[in-house]
This record gives sequence, C-alpha cells and structure tokens, in this order.
Amino acid sequence: MAQQDRAVRTRRAVLRAAAAVFAERGYAAATISEILKRAGVTKGALYFHFDSKAALAQGVLQEQLTPEYHLPRELKLQEWVDAGMTLARRLPREPFLLAGVRISADRPGREVLGSAWPAWSRLTSHVLTEAKKRGEVLPHVVPEETAQVFLGAWVGAQFVSQTLAGWEDLDDRTAALYSHLLGAIAAPPVLTRLDTAPDRGARVIAEARRRSGDLSGIAC
Repeated sequence: MAQQDRAVRTRRAVLRAAAAVFAERGYAAATISEILKRAGVTKGALYFHFDSKAALAQGVLQEQLTPEYHLPRELKLQEWVDAGMTLARRLPREPFLLAGVRISADRPGREVLGSAWPAWSRLTSHVLTEAKKRGEVLPHVVPEETAQVFLGAWVGAQFVSQTLAGWEDLDDRTAALYSHLLGAIAAPPVLTRLDTAPDRGARVIAEARRRSGDLSGIAC
C-alpha cells in the first residue's frame, strides 16, 4: 500500500510539473529535463508513468474537465453558467488549466495531441440539449451550433483577457459573454432567474468546498 501511495504521489508530482512547464513554454519548447527538475524525480520514475512528452501532455489535458465543482441546480442553464464561471475563476490560478489553454492554442501541441476545446464544446452541447428539453431554451436554438458559437467567443475572451489584463478581468469578460448569449437563447422566464454575476464562479467554488468539507483556500 505504501508503494502504491508513493507511485500515486510521484505521478501527481510529474503531472503538476509538466503542467507548469507546458503553461509557461508551450508543448514544443517544453523539455523532459525541465519537467524532471521541477518534479524532483528520476527519469526512470517519470518514464514508469509516462513513456513520452506526448503522453505527459495528454495526461495534463485529461485534467481539464473535472466534476469537483459541479453542483446540481434547478436550472440546467445555471449549471452551464456555473461551469464556465468556475473555469474562468480557476484558469489563471491553476497550472493544469493554463497548460490546457497553451497546448490547445499552440499548433505543435494541437497537431500531436488534439485540443481540450472539443470536450468543452461537447459539454455545452449536452447541457443545452437537456435545457431545451426542459423548456429553458427557445425552440429555434440548435444546441450543437450554439456550443460552437460559445466556444469561439469563450476562447477569444481568454486570449483578450490574457493579453490585455494578464487574466485579471476574465471573470468580468466571461460574465458579459454569458449575459449576451443567454439573452438570445434562454426562455424569458428562465433568463430572469439566472445568476451571471462576475463573482459567480468564486461563490460556486466556495459552496462546493463547504459541501466537501475542504475549507482550504476558500477565499479563492
């Protein structure tokens, strides 16, 4: 059991180090030697878990969409808003998410590994489909099409925020994006009940941590 625990810790340390390096340098410029140095493990330990840089990057990408901050809501559209707002809040603060953005945006990484973006698009399409079945979304809305429109705008908001404000205004930009898009797709009685305030992500994260009993970093 101790050996298994050590292996889990080693794998996690390697992934954290890889995420930090990919976030800073992109996929092509990242090196195994720098990841080893950051992780503080031997080459043998790293290759026991990941047989290549591509496998490491794939492991980082798999960390993008996690259910830890998902809380069921009465409205599926609110769940969609919460997913995006918590991601906006976390992205500048979590190397795994920053690495996913960098790998998805950099052509060398994208050509080798694909992108984290399709997973977000599929999630959006699924939630909007469920919302439409419940009457939360206007009849003319095509979930798959709206998911693609949102993805393009969301990725653009990320890059503008990073370039102009060092991520400091990503909460505000994401809230504005949701407010504008929801005005075009949400049924009017539902629209008035949705919370798209810029601090929505921080509040949802704090609520999720309270429910799980994790009070560390609750002032996120």
